[in-house]
Amino acid sequence: MMKYWSEAAKRCTPYVPGEQLNDPTIIKLNTNENPYPPSPNVQSAIKKEMEQALHLYPSPTVDSLREAIAKQEGTTKESVFVGNGSDEVLAFAFMGLFSPFRTIRFPTITYSFYPVYANLFQIPYEKVPLMNDFTLDETAFFHSEGGAILPNPNAPTSIFTSLDLMENIVKHNPDNVVIIDEAYVDFAPETAVALTHKYEQLLIVKTFSKSRSLAGLRVGYAIGHPHLIEALTRIKDSFNSYTIDRLAIVGAKAAIEDTAYFKQTTRHILQTREWTREQLEERGFSVLPSATNFLFVHHPVYEAEKLYQQLKEKKVLIRYFRNQGITDYMRITIGTDEMMRKFLLVLDQVMEGE
Repeated sequence: MMKYWSEAAKRCTPYVPGEQLNDPTIIKLNTNENPYPPSPNVQSAIKKEMEQALHLYPSPTVDSLREAIAKQEGTTKESVFVGNGSDEVLAFAFMGLFSPFRTIRFPTITYSFYPVYANLFQIPYEKVPLMNDFTLDETAFFHSEGGAILPNPNAPTSIFTSLDLMENIVKHNPDNVVIIDEAYVDFAPETAVALTHKYEQLLIVKTFSKSRSLAGLRVGYAIGHPHLIEALTRIKDSFNSYTIDRLAIVGAKAAIEDTAYFKQTTRHILQTREWTREQLEERGFSVLPSATNFLFVHHPVYEAEKLYQQLKEKKVLIRYFRNQGITDYMRITIGTDEMMRKFLLVLDQVMEGE
């Protein structure tokens, strides 16, 4: 009964994740998971850790993984924070870097966890409309009262904003934190991590779930000036000193160190993405320019919600959003070549009314 709930519980409107249906026969293209397994080194590292150390608490400072991330990203361990998935990292950032007395900004069409966190932590926010082509209006984020958070590439639109524009936003918020959520940046032209050496108010958030194939392990991280990292650490240690377990630490470390495997699988996803885009355009779909492992599409004739339902009936799962401004769009995760061929075959059947 709600009478026993706290005020925080009452004001929550929880995030709704993509459907996770327990059916191995479904072609699952709705949650932007990597279709390929993680590096073989990940399983080896996890197996070794299971045999030797599960009776011991993990490191609360996660130094070994932070050092591996720092080496890969060209920064220092002190500039790296690791959390239980990038969603937890974002939650700690909202609590540790934004104020309940100053309004933050994020796009109207963006990752839907942002308003959830803002409401939960009582942080006032302003939604900034995108341009008609779904690109960012950079000047609308200048001189924010309490800071800003923006995904780059954006989700669910898949569009990448140039680093020049992103730097302008950071530059015009000298007294407030700007968070750039780079969950999909490994499928994009470049990361903004180098800007963290130039701007102490900039925090970059990344994840192992997409390009590193570790959605099931739950590891995310942030990169920024050590004073920002200290704020996240203070929040984390006020909840739980051990948010990253031993298997996640060694698994993520093995994944980020296997650069060759990472480049191979990422390159394959990009090739499949471009082939799928061409196939959809041949079928009359408009496809936004993607810098992610998914495509955001709409058709001038076929209704997006109806296509989503019909595909689901034929055991193909994509993502449909009922959010204002994108109700005629569908988001399609890039799977393996075989998965995408099957998807297109079923899509043709649906479009032909079979």
